[in-house]
Amino acid sequence: MIDSALSGLRVLISGAGVAGPALAYWLSRYGADTTVVEVAPALRTSGFAVDFRGPTHMSVLSKMGVLEELRSLQTHGGAMRCVDRHGRQIFELPAEFAGGEVEVLRRDLSRVLYEHGREGTEYLFGDMVVEATETAGGIQVEFGRHGRRTFDVMIGADGLHSGVRRIVFGPEHRFVRHLGYYVAGWEVPDAPAADATPQQYNVPGRMLSVAADRRDPDRAGVFAVFASPRLDYDWNDLEQQKKLIADAFAGMGWHAPRLLAGLRDAPELYFDSISRAQAPAWSSGRTALLGDAAWGLTLGGMGVGTGIVGAYVLAGELASAGGDHRAGFTAYENRMRPYAARWQRGANPGRFLAPASAVGLRSRNALFGTRLFQRLLVSSSRSMATDADLPEYASV
Repeated sequence: MIDSALSGLRVLISGAGVAGPALAYWLSRYGADTTVVEVAPALRTSGFAVDFRGPTHMSVLSKMGVLEELRSLQTHGGAMRCVDRHGRQIFELPAEFAGGEVEVLRRDLSRVLYEHGREGTEYLFGDMVVEATETAGGIQVEFGRHGRRTFDVMIGADGLHSGVRRIVFGPEHRFVRHLGYYVAGWEVPDAPAADATPQQYNVPGRMLSVAADRRDPDRAGVFAVFASPRLDYDWNDLEQQKKLIADAFAGMGWHAPRLLAGLRDAPELYFDSISRAQAPAWSSGRTALLGDAAWGLTLGGMGVGTGIVGAYVLAGELASAGGDHRAGFTAYENRMRPYAARWQRGANPGRFLAPASAVGLRSRNALFGTRLFQRLLVSSSRSMATDADLPEYASV
């Protein structure tokens, strides 16, 4: 069903990860003329598994018509098992906490969202916004490759290191706080002792985890976290990033030498700081921020699910306002800010994944090994993901 509430509204979305394609889907439902620009040359094929939990996440995925398809693509990830250097279990977190109700690979989620919304959306891959100037009649955008075009509104859904936020709101350091850790992920062939349940090994300030790929048992995914002050490195220099990771885990023991050997030949690598984005305002004139650009936390929260909900709310509020971006952006922020703040406020997943001291590591292990605390983790994560006041928009 196509509504005409946003017919003729020209919308530019920067970012084709998760929140961007989700927003494009809803905007096309309301009749908007939507363009998505993505700096990568194609949909990204790397990234960790992401999960959804609770009735709010499930409701929005169902409204989009993608829930059953995502269920068919589930990783069926199980518990998260912490082990000592001999492989003996220290504790195991239940699957309900580690993988939510539906867990899929980020690349599968991105593809599904793209396919469901591309019919009414123009995608510009391999390009980016380099300049934006607001006028009385719109916002003039200069692309790196596609010249200059004018839109009615622009949405920054381009992640924690958002280029749109930098151009319109100011430099990144004003909005993004480094939380003292870095995270990395890569794939390796023939991983040692890997099965579908992630095996996590810690020493103070460092964590390595490995889990077999259920679709390809000859391959496994490695997940790494280490404590570090802010590092200065080239985002485009893959070899430099690999060296930073190898240096951080040198001499660790367990399966680290073989996993780091696999890193040397890995064609793709995810590497980033664990940081938190906090924007005092999510809109400025004709530009608004969505997802990690507005409220992101690198990992360990419910950022993907919240981004999906945010896309639904942003499009719905714009449609309810008849395309009036001022009213629509204000209503969107008023509704989403308290919801996004539930899981983001004060969270630092690095401290949970890789406690910096031996005392902290022992305390974490003792606490997470208790059944009562595990039950609290499951119930609280589901509760934080649930918004009892999620609106029903007229055309949905």
